[in-house]
Amino acid sequence: MASISRANPTKVAADELAARLGRWSDGDGPLYRQLATAIAALVRAGALRDGDRLPPERSLAAVLNVSRGTVVTAYDELRAADVVTRLQGSGTTVTAPPPAVDPATPRVGEPLIQPPAQAIALLMAVPTALPRVIELVRGIDWIGHADAVDQSEPAGLPRLRAAIAERIPADGLATSPEQVVVTAGAQQAITLATELAVRPGDVVLTEEVTWPGLVDSVRRLGGRVHGVPMDDHGLVPDELVGAIERLRPTLIGLNPHHHNPTGTRLPPARRERIAEIAADYGVPVIEDRVAAPLAFDGRVPAPLAVHQPAAPHFLVDSVNKTAWPGLRIGWVRTDAAVANQLRSVRANIDLYSPIPSQLAALAVLDDLEAITSERVAQLAANAELVRTELDRRIPDWDVPEVRGGLVSWISLPVGSASAFAQVAARCGVAIGSGREFSSSTVDDEHVRIPFTAPAPELREAIARLATAWEVFRREPAPPAVVPAERAAVV
Repeated sequence: MASISRANPTKVAADELAARLGRWSDGDGPLYRQLATAIAALVRAGALRDGDRLPPERSLAAVLNVSRGTVVTAYDELRAADVVTRLQGSGTTVTAPPPAVDPATPRVGEPLIQPPAQAIALLMAVPTALPRVIELVRGIDWIGHADAVDQSEPAGLPRLRAAIAERIPADGLATSPEQVVVTAGAQQAITLATELAVRPGDVVLTEEVTWPGLVDSVRRLGGRVHGVPMDDHGLVPDELVGAIERLRPTLIGLNPHHHNPTGTRLPPARRERIAEIAADYGVPVIEDRVAAPLAFDGRVPAPLAVHQPAAPHFLVDSVNKTAWPGLRIGWVRTDAAVANQLRSVRANIDLYSPIPSQLAALAVLDDLEAITSERVAQLAANAELVRTELDRRIPDWDVPEVRGGLVSWISLPVGSASAFAQVAARCGVAIGSGREFSSSTVDDEHVRIPFTAPAPELREAIARLATAWEVFRREPAPPAVVPAERAAVV
């Protein structure tokens, strides 16, 4: 993968366009006008994009079972409306401008960073610092690293990139330092990847509920996010194929192990199949690995890219959730040429990560196995505490068993999850509902409960949730929102 190129073909086959047009001739008026109207509608919806070349008149006429003159006149109408250009020898090309980026578009994840005053905030799944990590950082000889403090490489300290590159092959993916770009956490890595790959009007596929930082990053660039259906094991491969063929995405963003927010794990066969699908269609994949090592049973799979190492990908990871969120150090692993492109994008955003944080990350990587063991033990105990307390205090909730990660995803037996979250906030505990994690459909049935806070805080939070549930059940609650496509977002 020498560079990130557009995954979507620009030449649209006649049978492909006919399939997208559907029942285009069921309306009133001459056929050529109905055809022109239907094609223009596909352009407005983003199914046809700037630069797409439409089929030759004879080919499309044969597939649609109309005269060549009908198609010629329809194309002429589209040219008059500035929807296409027509050049002898070059065919008919879509020239509609991409959708404008609306700065007023609401960010789905914004409620997660605005906790109510005087409430226990269970909004962000951010664990507390491990004492072991604090001691490691305290012991760093900053003066001895004076040479590094003066370095300002956007891709990160060479020593840190080398240390990260040495760890990734343990997951089965040979890596050189040139393939690694250090970032200010996994969120910045996701933002950089979308900045490089997404243009206005592009479609990005992800799970039907997902981390809102991906959704908001895509939408900020004028892209559109489409959620692919999931089951109890995660994203469904056959649904991914259908979405790729229908929407021609420029990127796929996945969180396949200890998925945030559902906690699902993709089984090995499904992981391999999804990697194969993305490679076959040439669509780059962003794989978020932040929660992958936080497995209570020790089952940590290899990255998806292991199954298709030559395919375009962005492997995103971080030490923040495992060691200490205050470090704000993550990274992205990709092709060396793409890493160099990311380096340039990074330089335009904040130049480089703070050197003290990078040096601290080096110390953490040297002791990462022990640190991960401590974190997993802490999270497993907290997850059991949350499950036990919820079962005791709110017995009509069906609390799933959690196998790893940072959160529990709970389906409410009745009512609107977003309405319950508002009641919970009034009772002194702030939680996220499915609405904040929705990609293209609105989930109003689930709440997300992180188990990253200290145990006493979790107990008190669940006691307040129990009070909120009693209040909620007494009040005439609005019904849950029926999942429906967000027309403005897709």
